[in-house]
Amino acid sequence: MSSTVVLITGVGKGIGATLARTYLTRPNHTVIGSVRDESTAGVAELKSFATADNSKLLLVHIDSGSVDDPKKALTVVQGAGIEHVDVVIANAGGYSTPSPIDSVGREELIGCFETNAAAPMLLFQTFKPLLQKASAPKWIVMSTSAGSIGYIGVIGSHFLSAYGASKAALNWLTQAIHVTNDWLTVVALHPGLVQTGPGNWVAKHVGLEQAPTTIEDSASSIVKLIDNATRDGTSGKFISALEGTEIPW
Repeated sequence: MSSTVVLITGVGKGIGATLARTYLTRPNHTVIGSVRDESTAGVAELKSFATADNSKLLLVHIDSGSVDDPKKALTVVQGAGIEHVDVVIANAGGYSTPSPIDSVGREELIGCFETNAAAPMLLFQTFKPLLQKASAPKWIVMSTSAGSIGYIGVIGSHFLSAYGASKAALNWLTQAIHVTNDWLTVVALHPGLVQTGPGNWVAKHVGLEQAPTTIEDSASSIVKLIDNATRDGTSGKFISALEGTEIPW
C-alpha cells in the first residue's frame, strides 16, 4: 500500500507537534516535519513517539527566514525516496507584540511578512512538483481570524497590525494559489484561539487568563476538516476549523 505523505512545518511544539502525532497514529503515513532546532525537548519527544504500522517521521530543517532551507529540505525528502506529497500544512508562523497602526514599526511588518507570507509561498513553490504527483493533493495554510480584513472592526484585531496584515497577505496568496491551480485543494484555516504561545498572548491582551481552546481540540478539528476537504466543496475558502464555518477574507 502506498504511504500517505503529509508535510507539516513547525512540528517542534504546539499545534504542529500535535498534528504530526495525530497523523503518525494512522497506519501507512509518512510525516515530513520541519523544525528550526532539532535539539529541543519537543522534537526529542516527537522522535520517540510510537507510530502506527508502516508509519514514520522524517525531520527536515526549515527556518522561515531562509530562502535556501526549503530547497535543502526537498533534497532530503527526495533522497529518502519520497516521490509525492499528499498534504502540505503550512503551520509555522510568527508574531510580534501588539502594535496599533499608529506605532507599528517597519521592522515588525517586514519580520511578520517574511515569516507568515513569504515563507509559506516559497514552501509552495518548492514542493509544488511533489504535490502534483499526488492523486488528490491538498495545500493547507494556518491563518487566523486576525488576518480577516472583514473582521477587523468586528473582533477588534486592529491592535495586531503586523501580525494581522501578514496573515491577510498569506490569505491573498492562498486564494491566488487556489485560482491558478485547478488540480489542488487549497484552504486557509483559522485554528481558533488556542493555548499556544501566540494564542495565550492574544488572550491575555483581551483580558483572558489563557486561550479557551486546547491544542488537542484544535488539532482534531483541523485534521477532520482536512480529511473532508475537496476541490469542489472546500477549496478557495477561509474556514474556522472549530466551527466549520467560513470567515470573510
